Amino acid sequence: MAKAMKGFHSLQTSVVKMKKPFVSLCPEITRAHALMLMDWLDDERVTAYLSDSRHTSRFIEQAIDRTQLPILTHLFNRGGRFFMAYDRHDTPVGFVRLVKSGTDCEIVLVIGDSDKWGRNLGASTIREGMKLAFLDMRAEKLIAKIHPDNVRSVKAFVRSGFLLESETPALKCFSMPLGRYLQLLRAGDVGDSTRIYITEIDKARLESLIAIEQGPVVVEIEHELERAIIVKPQQVARNVVTMNSKALLQVDEEEIEVALVYPQDADISAGKHSVCSDIGAAILGYREGDVIDWRIADRACQIAIRKVLYQPEAVGHFHL
Repeated sequence: MAKAMKGFHSLQTSVVKMKKPFVSLCPEITRAHALMLMDWLDDERVTAYLSDSRHTSRFIEQAIDRTQLPILTHLFNRGGRFFMAYDRHDTPVGFVRLVKSGTDCEIVLVIGDSDKWGRNLGASTIREGMKLAFLDMRAEKLIAKIHPDNVRSVKAFVRSGFLLESETPALKCFSMPLGRYLQLLRAGDVGDSTRIYITEIDKARLESLIAIEQGPVVVEIEHELERAIIVKPQQVARNVVTMNSKALLQVDEEEIEVALVYPQDADISAGKHSVCSDIGAAILGYREGDVIDWRIADRACQIAIRKVLYQPEAVGHFHL
């Protein structure tokens, strides 16, 4: 059983595990991660199509030798942003590097754990990389340069909506413009396949909120707003978690009652979770019965919406 979180109570039953791949990208790079990267880059199957694998290996080795600090994030973020990719079991499976030049951003993606190949983790990692490139780094175009013989990567990027921009015998260049990404996101063709519902009033308030807030959770909220189905407050289903709703959740094998509130009303000791918290951003717009993969307190979790206990719109409080 997972370690209990504050305010949670043990349950005898567990949620039904979801089958879709789940990947989260984490910016913190430790010495242990660096050593793992070295092992991956020693595998010729991993580096066969990675053009700068030798340079990358030397860079990592130098970073390890240069300092005895346990955290090496600042070294890996020189010239770009580096993320470790974790699966739903909190196991590192690869890495992503995003390098921005002007308004364009290039993505380099490697699933280093060869035992996890063929599980569609690459496509899930691409989607997370797109989210960061467009909504955090504010790129206008994301570029992927792939060796033509790297069939697995080519298929993953094409399935994710990338378009072939140019091609030589040694390199295929794929791109995703911002406008196309947003179009695919709003159509439900990238990101979570479970649609969410947000009222017009909640959307307007949340857009004002994220305009002044910063941080990884704000990126998640913007992502959810972009892909949500927007409805009038009078038309939202009674089983949807709207702002100021109360819901009974199951997080892995723990149970909690949560009120979803704006930051100024947050009080975790009273069960009031800000929409800018991990749990708050996770449940926004979902319905009873939905199960969500999310990262909370530096660990991957599954959150089940067991019951919406109170929803303002359901009792006519449309402006709460």
